[in-house]
Amino acid sequence: MKIDEIRTSRLILDGYAKKLDDVLSVDVAIAGGGPSALIAAYDLARAGKKVAIFEKRLSPGGGMWGGAMGFNEIMVEKDAEDIVEEMGIRYRVDGDAIMADSVEATGALIYRAVNAGASLMNMVNVEDVAMRDGRVFGLVINWTMIETSHLLVDPLAVEAKAVVEATGHDCVVANLVLKRGFKLDTPTGDIVGEGAMWAEQGERFVVESTGCIFPGLYVSGMAVCGVFGGPRMGPIFGGMLKSGRKVARMIIEEIG
Repeated sequence: MKIDEIRTSRLILDGYAKKLDDVLSVDVAIAGGGPSALIAAYDLARAGKKVAIFEKRLSPGGGMWGGAMGFNEIMVEKDAEDIVEEMGIRYRVDGDAIMADSVEATGALIYRAVNAGASLMNMVNVEDVAMRDGRVFGLVINWTMIETSHLLVDPLAVEAKAVVEATGHDCVVANLVLKRGFKLDTPTGDIVGEGAMWAEQGERFVVESTGCIFPGLYVSGMAVCGVFGGPRMGPIFGGMLKSGRKVARMIIEEIG
């Protein structure tokens, strides 16, 4: 095969243009590409929904890559074992805990989501929400490099029947809704703020509180604890996986 640099460039440009065009109108747009987002995208895609993840970093996967303090081991509770097995992640059982390699686990989640049919757009930052008649109907996106360079460059818009706030500790999308003068469906109408670490309570809280926080907007994963005031839980990821599965089920029930 003769390698032609210009042909290579054109093939990449054409391929990406098709990907970008395809995600401008979806059933579900997910802001953030952590574990809950990847599971939600996997379930939604398998249910026949057109779903796209927008991740501002180069590498999707959120905090799962690093395990704890860079030790690439993670824990998952036993009651999420079925999800771990479904994703094809190797693991060992230690009492009521499942232990897995964080790199393998994250890679498996990314592969499963994309292989199921979800689109994953990395290095794309969510800079605003698109709203109509008091409902979130999409996201406003731009290149991450444009944001970090503080350049005044207009973005593109994505429309969706449902949007998932899965940006983790930062609660980016929820903050954008508040910035536009609206209230969230929380006890205060605002972002309550993440609590101190209490792993057992945090794992339970993140699943129980996953749900709709504004018309058209759902929250999953660590953003749940930020929005509703739940405690953080450290390198334990069963709640993240179950939260993603729960939000996908709720969206499927709403949009049919």
